[in-house]
Amino acid sequence: MLIAELTAPRAFRLAQQTIEEPGPGEVQVRVRAVGICGSDLHSYAEGAVGDSPCVYPMVLGHEPSGTVVRTGTGVTGWAAGDRAALEPAIYCYHCEFCRSGRHNVCANIRFLSTPGHPGFFREIVNLPAANLLGIPPRMSLEEATLAEPLAIGLHSMKFASIEIGETVAVFGAGPIGLVTIACAKLAGAGRIWAVEPVAHRREMAIEMGAAVALDPNACDVASEIVKDTGGRGVDCAIDCAAKQSTTNDAIRAARNAGRVVLTGIHSASFVPFEVSPMRRKELAIFNVRRSNHESHAAIELLLEHTAWFAPMITHTRGLDQIAEAFRIAEHYADGVGKMVVEV
Repeated sequence: MLIAELTAPRAFRLAQQTIEEPGPGEVQVRVRAVGICGSDLHSYAEGAVGDSPCVYPMVLGHEPSGTVVRTGTGVTGWAAGDRAALEPAIYCYHCEFCRSGRHNVCANIRFLSTPGHPGFFREIVNLPAANLLGIPPRMSLEEATLAEPLAIGLHSMKFASIEIGETVAVFGAGPIGLVTIACAKLAGAGRIWAVEPVAHRREMAIEMGAAVALDPNACDVASEIVKDTGGRGVDCAIDCAAKQSTTNDAIRAARNAGRVVLTGIHSASFVPFEVSPMRRKELAIFNVRRSNHESHAAIELLLEHTAWFAPMITHTRGLDQIAEAFRIAEHYADGVGKMVVEV
């Protein structure tokens, strides 16, 4: 099978690799489409995701969909040709966190696309049957790649705890920011502010449900949001960007006793927080770790609101064009929203 390996920052190579037959309880899948995620871009451009360095060569990609090739012994309910969104996280199911329902912080998690656990920029993969989520014929395989980021947006709503009519500020209008805006809208948010330096992404934020899209290069966005709320601040500020001052802008934009949700991944291991406003306001600060049991709901939302989410996918490239795909995504070039690699 063909695989795309990241061999150094901003360097891919295509290689051939064999794959074994699916084991008991596994399904062999022909990968068809994989979205490029922000954490993929961290690995590609920076050689690390936060404090987790890349180990080369490695295979990225964790927003996949594909078709079943064959099944291992003991697998029922799946047949060759079936289409599915694919879960990239493999859990142990027996640690204290899995037993308490917090699978996303499993003590023994294997997340495909991290060092030692190849991701989905490859033609064939063997997965536990539980990691396949069936999709109907009317959902394209490209659209199915949105299930993983949408599940993250849904998971973040557990912490955002948005009530009907509450105000929300979302920092960053990349794919995660866009699905977060949509999830906040569906949760009943009243007015939503989006903060995004890239013009075409501000436009997409408005299309996804933001009432206002601010350019952080043109104004003090936190002050503008506080002013727009009559000096109060928003009920919930969600940092999907994790760039430079975005977390502190979220802290400054939130009201007294508000919530700040940190969804984005900072490049640096240590980030300064403005602790004084955080303390004075008695803010609740929440961290988001991927998703946890939200994938089926994400598939249902994609089906129900296909016309809303599908326009996020603006670009596709073949696996043999993966270097170009990552260059476009890294530089927000050519009006890119979500880039999908077709395998």
